[in-house]
Amino acid sequence: MREAYWNARKSMIAAISFGLSLSGCQNMSLDAVGPATTSSEATPVAQELPRQKPRPSSQLQQGLDDSQAQPEGSTPSAKKRPTKPLVRANKHMVVAANPHAANAGLDILRAGGSAVDAAIATQLVLNVVEPQSSGIGGGAFLLHFAAASGAIDAYDGRETAPTGATPDMFLKSDGSRMKFHEAVPGGLSVGVPGVLRMLEMAHRTHGKLPWKRLFQPAIEIAENGFEISPRLHRLADGDRHLGKFTSSSEYFLTREGRARAIGSNLRNPAFADTLRRIAAGGADVFYRGAIAKDIVRAVRNSHLNPGRISLKDMESYRAKRREPVCVPYRSWFVCGMPPPTSGGVTTLQILSMLSLQDLAKLRTDSLEPIHLISEASKMAFADRNHYLADPDFINVPVGKLLDPGYLAKRATQINPATAIKRARPGKLAPESAYNFAPDSSEKGLSTSHVSIVDENGNVVSMTTTIENAFGSRLMVRGFLLNNELTDFSFSPIKEGKLVANAAWPGKRPRSSMAPIIVFGNDGKPVLALGSPGGSSIIGYVAKTIIAVLDWKMNAQEAVETPHFINRNGPTDLEKGTQITDLREDLERLGHTVRVRAMTSGLHVIKISKTGLEGGVDPRREGFAAGD
Repeated sequence: MREAYWNARKSMIAAISFGLSLSGCQNMSLDAVGPATTSSEATPVAQELPRQKPRPSSQLQQGLDDSQAQPEGSTPSAKKRPTKPLVRANKHMVVAANPHAANAGLDILRAGGSAVDAAIATQLVLNVVEPQSSGIGGGAFLLHFAAASGAIDAYDGRETAPTGATPDMFLKSDGSRMKFHEAVPGGLSVGVPGVLRMLEMAHRTHGKLPWKRLFQPAIEIAENGFEISPRLHRLADGDRHLGKFTSSSEYFLTREGRARAIGSNLRNPAFADTLRRIAAGGADVFYRGAIAKDIVRAVRNSHLNPGRISLKDMESYRAKRREPVCVPYRSWFVCGMPPPTSGGVTTLQILSMLSLQDLAKLRTDSLEPIHLISEASKMAFADRNHYLADPDFINVPVGKLLDPGYLAKRATQINPATAIKRARPGKLAPESAYNFAPDSSEKGLSTSHVSIVDENGNVVSMTTTIENAFGSRLMVRGFLLNNELTDFSFSPIKEGKLVANAAWPGKRPRSSMAPIIVFGNDGKPVLALGSPGGSSIIGYVAKTIIAVLDWKMNAQEAVETPHFINRNGPTDLEKGTQITDLREDLERLGHTVRVRAMTSGLHVIKISKTGLEGGVDPRREGFAAGD
């Protein structure tokens, strides 16, 4: 086994050298901004020891394959889940995962702030009240539409691998891959956080209110406390790793190792202090100085899986402004984020391949649309798994993947009467990532989405994450650090070929986050949406777009429509919904069907001449606020 491991490792290094020289670290259609990070050593300090023995996992996690990440806990079935009312507004609106966060964003809009201003305030409050999903210890992708100029900007705040990262960092000494929950807790999984640099970059261009003003709502809630929600309580009570780390255990759990009670007041003065410092000094305060040193110290000296981030890695992080990816869909124009997220390209491929199908004539809960959408999704995921990765390291053929002729040819493989067992990726130019091995792994499920429209018609669609619920479980100065590096492929070589999403210093792991803005044929936005859910995000978002555009649903109806997803494997149907009655019909067409919980967190704003509609996912604790 050891000999096989070292032979594979030699092959991997050779393949990496070939791959990097092949692409020249260039991107066919996107500009790379910012230098690569360089290494630096952190000062060693005493490691943090666990306050108590790890608690047994709850029923939420028992029986799971560690190679599969679990969403942020299941929710009641659709038959038991209450529907939410459609929220309307005329002036401006914020839809986010928690009422505190949505109301904070709305207060900023009422004070004359822009959509970006509101997004910053909303994100910071989410970090306080929904800390398991996102925050300044993680990353985000933000899509922005500027009403005055018509410009669409894509802001990349994805985490990066430290200079000490290697493609085999999640392999054991015998060459076998670590299980997901072996790799998650501790410092090895932590990427350099990106969200603050990204928000600061967007604010410099699109902000109206002072940076410091945007931090006040979160500071007040962190200082005064908030009532623990049922969701936060349930997730903390069922987590297998929180009890392994002193800081996160003391914050989220009682001395007996149970989650703090629903409705009890949870204060975070340490985070309030952190926010005050960043509010006064900007993002540099986070990436340089005392906060950065504490992050490096926590990562490198973790008693579980010590990590590799250095002070130089923190100082060198750069957010990037990239060109969005856009395609026509019937009479609309759909725009999303480019790589390193796969969400934009894959969602747009699905829609493009379905553009010749008259979905509007099909019943939303019938066999035909589920079959057709699933078949298009199979082919899009086959391309995703093969080609999509960080475009600054891998030659990602974005233009060819979204070429109308290429997608029309792919669409001819959709047979209305028969399911494809497994789709193969399309063959593109050999100088692209076609030389790499496919990888279908995807773990990032602890995520949140924010949709915002301000009174001037500017739009923000932002998806933000720390990856798994509670991230790495390392807590520094009141906030959790991500475990985003586990979004890289754990097995960097497959069938003798390098996987495009293998880890490398300075590289950004592939994501599936899919913030989307849809435009009418007059160039004005008509829809802003996105969701958490790992690679299932793509299916959630594509189905919701179709529900609004083709099936003429309002924003709330579209969000509550039952989920069905195919990621080039089984066709998943949402547990507890009426579409599970179609299982046998789908199987007769050749589908392998699974029925499972699908905990999305779709947040949608539909924009029309009559005003704004907010759609809130009843599967989580979202909230729409507007005037």
